[in-house]
Amino acid sequence: MEGVEVSTLVERLGSDEDAVRKMAVFKLQSSIGDPSFADVFIAEGGLTKLRYLTLNATGNTLAYSLTSFSRLLEVDKGWEFVNQELVKRVVELVVTHPLVNILRGAMSILVAVVSHPHTSTTRTTQPHAFGFRALRPAIAEYPQFLEMLVSRLSSADHALCTNALQLINSLMRDAITNGADHEWPKFIKRLQDLGVIRAVYGLMQGTALQDLAHPLLEFQALTKVLLRKWRDVPVELEKPEHRRALKGIHLASNPEKVPEQPENEEDGGKRKHNPVKWRRLGFESESPAWEFESSGFLGMMDLADFVRKHEDNFQKLLLEQSTQPLEERCPIARASLSVTAILYEHFEIEKSDLEDSKGYLALDSRASIDRIFRPMILQWSKLHTAGLQAFLRLWKSTGAESDDFSKVAELVRILLEAVVGGASRTKEIQEIEEDLASFEYQRLRELQMELLELTHEDTWGHHLRQVRDELNHEALQFIKEQRIRCLLQGAWFPNTAPFKPETGPVTKGDLNRVAPPPSTYRFVRLSHNRRWLHYADFPTKASNEPSLEELPEKIDLTTVSSVVSNVSASSSSITSSTSTLTPSPISTTRITIHGYFLPPSSPHDSSSAHASHSHSHSKSSSHSHRKEVPLLTLNPSTHTLASEWLDGLLMLLNQQPITSETNKLLKIVAGYGLKIRLLNVRFEELGGVEEREVPGREGVDEEYYYDVFGG
Repeated sequence: MEGVEVSTLVERLGSDEDAVRKMAVFKLQSSIGDPSFADVFIAEGGLTKLRYLTLNATGNTLAYSLTSFSRLLEVDKGWEFVNQELVKRVVELVVTHPLVNILRGAMSILVAVVSHPHTSTTRTTQPHAFGFRALRPAIAEYPQFLEMLVSRLSSADHALCTNALQLINSLMRDAITNGADHEWPKFIKRLQDLGVIRAVYGLMQGTALQDLAHPLLEFQALTKVLLRKWRDVPVELEKPEHRRALKGIHLASNPEKVPEQPENEEDGGKRKHNPVKWRRLGFESESPAWEFESSGFLGMMDLADFVRKHEDNFQKLLLEQSTQPLEERCPIARASLSVTAILYEHFEIEKSDLEDSKGYLALDSRASIDRIFRPMILQWSKLHTAGLQAFLRLWKSTGAESDDFSKVAELVRILLEAVVGGASRTKEIQEIEEDLASFEYQRLRELQMELLELTHEDTWGHHLRQVRDELNHEALQFIKEQRIRCLLQGAWFPNTAPFKPETGPVTKGDLNRVAPPPSTYRFVRLSHNRRWLHYADFPTKASNEPSLEELPEKIDLTTVSSVVSNVSASSSSITSSTSTLTPSPISTTRITIHGYFLPPSSPHDSSSAHASHSHSHSKSSSHSHRKEVPLLTLNPSTHTLASEWLDGLLMLLNQQPITSETNKLLKIVAGYGLKIRLLNVRFEELGGVEEREVPGREGVDEEYYYDVFGG
């Protein structure tokens, strides 16, 4: 039954009525993509009639015919009917026809023809009939073909735009792969002159990225291939284009004319040249060709492009450099080659197409699209210029000398990573250039230090984490003992009158009114066995600290449930507990110790309540039979005293400290412990580190000191 249907379809393709042919080819385009159907279709002689319609039909019949023929080629069938007549007809349609549905099919056929040497599973007997070579005769007859092709990239029809970009990609890949060394650069330059870079850059930053993802990603990969191919081309002065580029750089520098001198036999009749002809431009020697060894022709292109587009600025830079001492001059040529190498590394040009193709798998996610596409690679020339200007700015602002070249290059690398690497997909190149020009040196140094710390963390992180964990535990035990000893020593706390509800709400006047001095003072001290907290109230603050026998009131710490305070964790930090502060007569800081007592107890005033709770309670008793009440309130007069007692009480209850002063002390103790540990690391034990000479003590006297606190 299927054979009858195909026969009928083929018969209708040759009908004299256009409507019948149109309906037949319309049905054909939805079935021809099936290889088994295609085999039957060809066996029935349908390919001859389809080719005839492709060459002679018009309107929708032509559009359906082109689509059907392209889908037949996609399943690698019908190539024997592809010849110059067909290619010429399709190229003519691309150049002259305005209808979108016809242009889509025509471009799809050309994509298949150009890509055939790379995608075909069978070896063709006519290699000249496919690839870019197959289009050359037709393009010679229609020279506006490439211009029209690039203009289709701005079409509002995404399918047409996709087909146009696929065709451009196919032409570029075939030219790079099969073109001669002198042919492919000319073709690429012609495409660039027609504005293909600008058009694709706009598509990469547009909102229709999802529909154009695959051809755009292929163009990005081809851009990497081009940059890699240019870099692999060695600079040879025997080649005319290389010699012209280097000569153009020299002439753009406005060289001083050497006065002609009469030839004599001693000089062999040779003309004298400027002895610093190339070193004046920033090369290391008078034979600049070898300095392009690492960057290849790509480095020469970048330098020549900068010189050509910024000739006046280039001459001004050279004039400024000539007034500087020799050691302080920035080698412009070397700086340009360095920026080229930095960009080459940043965009991972050496990354293979196979690795790039892995990005296709992640295109389902909108977030992954912004991560995979890097439109800034299409602005290579502008990024190189901005990077070179940033290099010159940093050289001047840091007061660098010749030996500091690598250090400035490292700063430029960090700058490009921060600005270009951190830019979003939609960020304009103008904003990137402004950011590179205005990035502060101090901020750049901070980034450098952060990267250095990350590098050390990667190298020594595992070992340092173990050491830090040990030192943090030791520091915590040390500070815990110090804080508890503050409690063992005891301290005076002023007693303040509590706020009473019957006095009404607190007003601004209440805050501004000077509070009366405290009527009594409370002295609190921890017992030697660290189980009891003794205290008593005194009318005045005595010069001698009371002993435990003079403190009748006491609290069993086993009954304490929590310690609450209004001490701020971000209060002004004091580096030492012995710092002197002027105590405030009335303290707003309060530490409240809460505990449990049995319900049968009747309420008392604070003194009697504290006395009644001086007996111990077993921890095993149920909290459901006890009520939590304030046991003691302390009003420390300084932040240091508040930190000592609050964190001391917390750590005494095996809880973590919370005040900023104690945490700062913990960091200081742990930090000094780490530095002391690192002093035990011998230089020769560091693997991969260049050994340095240990300085002697000649000319050094015995008067020295250790700068422990760094300043």
